[in-house]
Amino acid sequence: MKDLIVASHNRGKIEEIGEMLGHLGIKVIGVSDYISMDEVEENAPTLEGNAKIKAEFIYEKVKKATLADDTGLFVRALNNEPGVRTARYAGKNPTERDNRVKMLKEMEGKEDRFAFFETVLYLIDENGKGYSVSGICEGDISTEEMGTKGFGYDSIFIPKGEQKTFGQLSMEEKNKYSHRAKVLNKLNELLVRILDEDRNSK
Repeated sequence: MKDLIVASHNRGKIEEIGEMLGHLGIKVIGVSDYISMDEVEENAPTLEGNAKIKAEFIYEKVKKATLADDTGLFVRALNNEPGVRTARYAGKNPTERDNRVKMLKEMEGKEDRFAFFETVLYLIDENGKGYSVSGICEGDISTEEMGTKGFGYDSIFIPKGEQKTFGQLSMEEKNKYSHRAKVLNKLNELLVRILDEDRNSK
């Protein structure tokens, strides 16, 4: 596996994955270098299902190893909403702030603030075989926005074991807890195993 096409237009995310997998000799490439994802409908009921939809769409077009992800925020007091609708919580094409404002409004007066983030990565290797790994970070929804770092819901999510939101933590501090850091470590372990199996089969 020499190239890995990632279902993202986010250069920061692509570089982050590239740095983590560099030691394996894998070149990480953003999907926009190959095709458009505009026609993909993420309509599965699960995070894994949505990640799989994106990965399969790319693989069918380019026939190279592909990687896609989906992330959800699950809030216990809201019956695990927004879940798969995390990016669209406040309606069609909301801003990240729109989503945070709606979340804080929905959580007004609720004593149970428990929530967790989950990220699922779906990998299709160059032979078309699929793999899935996930990472979870538990914590609480804050009562107000705190901090300006990060993105999405970071300024209203306090990871378990911390007093600060993700929006107040440095990247190094955040990676001690982050669902994304956990799932990328699992991806690294998975790719090491796949590459070892490829070498042993030759």
